[in-house]
Amino acid sequence: MSYDLIIKNGTVILESEAVITDIAVKNGKIAAIGNELTHAKEEIDASGLVISPGMVDSHAHISEPGRTHWEGYQTGTRSAAKGGITTIIEMPLNQLPATVDRESIELKFDAASGKLSVDAAQYGGLVSYNLDKLHELNDVGVVGFKCFVATCGDRDIDNDFRDVNDFQFLRGAEIISEYGSPILIHCENAIICDELGKEAEAEGRLTAHDYVASRPVYTEVEAIRRVLYLAKVANCPIHICHISSPEGVEEVTKARNEGQRVTAESCPHYFALTTDEFAKIGNTAKCSPPIRDGENQKGMWEKLFNGEIDCLGSDHSPCPPEMKAGHIFKSWGGIAGMQNCIDLMFDEAVQKRGMSLPLFAKIMATNAARIFGLKHKGSIVVGKDADFVFIKPNSSYELKAEDLEYRHKISPYIGRKIGAQVARTILRGQTIYDIETGVSETPIGKFILKHNQ
Repeated sequence: MSYDLIIKNGTVILESEAVITDIAVKNGKIAAIGNELTHAKEEIDASGLVISPGMVDSHAHISEPGRTHWEGYQTGTRSAAKGGITTIIEMPLNQLPATVDRESIELKFDAASGKLSVDAAQYGGLVSYNLDKLHELNDVGVVGFKCFVATCGDRDIDNDFRDVNDFQFLRGAEIISEYGSPILIHCENAIICDELGKEAEAEGRLTAHDYVASRPVYTEVEAIRRVLYLAKVANCPIHICHISSPEGVEEVTKARNEGQRVTAESCPHYFALTTDEFAKIGNTAKCSPPIRDGENQKGMWEKLFNGEIDCLGSDHSPCPPEMKAGHIFKSWGGIAGMQNCIDLMFDEAVQKRGMSLPLFAKIMATNAARIFGLKHKGSIVVGKDADFVFIKPNSSYELKAEDLEYRHKISPYIGRKIGAQVARTILRGQTIYDIETGVSETPIGKFILKHNQ
């Protein structure tokens, strides 16, 4: 057979092992895996590089339309490509209008036309005002539904995202249980976090440590327990987003062991940063749930290595610089981190802590594709999309602002030395980023919907 592309001599991460072998690609799909493959229009020598499935980022915020000045499809997906992400799953906020019905998701599709450097699946929103519209999002083909039980949204903007109360969550879960898609939940106790924050602000306690103290671990654990029980009543699968504490992970593990359909996600920043580092970096590292202390982080690493955390998502949630100004409780709570998921976690997990390559691929790609039904993504298997990230190990560099593809050159990792680099990203057999030439100027990404795979 004649192939379009053969990738030779790389250390390829397969589902249960990593081996030096070749990969052949034809018509955007993985056509063969084995030694001494020949007859291709193009060959790439990947000697010395690790080839992982392109990352499936389970938690990405693109703010177009409506807040494109925060982050648009062009800049957001270029940063994904540069970071080794080949598929993002896009959250139904922070764009305006929020993605809560057919009309609003179609506005997204129109806004993204010709701008996607990577593929993009979609979540719909479960908010206080759209229980009668959830079927529209399912009909369009979203792969999950996102909700907040923490406070969210600008109350002065009618079509912004909104959190749900317990009754709205229960009714939404009952409806969504019929669709076969999970609900993704931001779990923090809204009332306690809001009131602790107000107390701290009124008393002038405005440091990073004060912010973290206003969102203690128990507020995350309580919310996880609550939604787990309500989802069990509704018989609906759920996915707990960006868990920041080992105690929170333990709640998911316990429920899973009891037979409940639940999965757990965390984010690279909970493994790469501590509260003390947050205090040094400043508001750029503010997020919720917050960056916790070193002992908490140690527990999170144990959970990750134990396989209790299914996947890592960037929770890329950027904003203009002026929104990061002011004291800690007024500053926007979101980290711009999409571009540095792969290199950072390869360095921290594989190189510094000895994580196996197959486990690395599972938490960065394979498990997210499985959880959200992306049948052709997430693993290096014949017949799947030819989506790869080439990682250059033991290749330290210092991240600089000018390296970032984001609309705003903001990142908590600027100035950090990262011990690995993304050398190339391939989407469906085509190079979309190369370390020598940069991000491709021809966007080839497309939307992935549940019904069009």
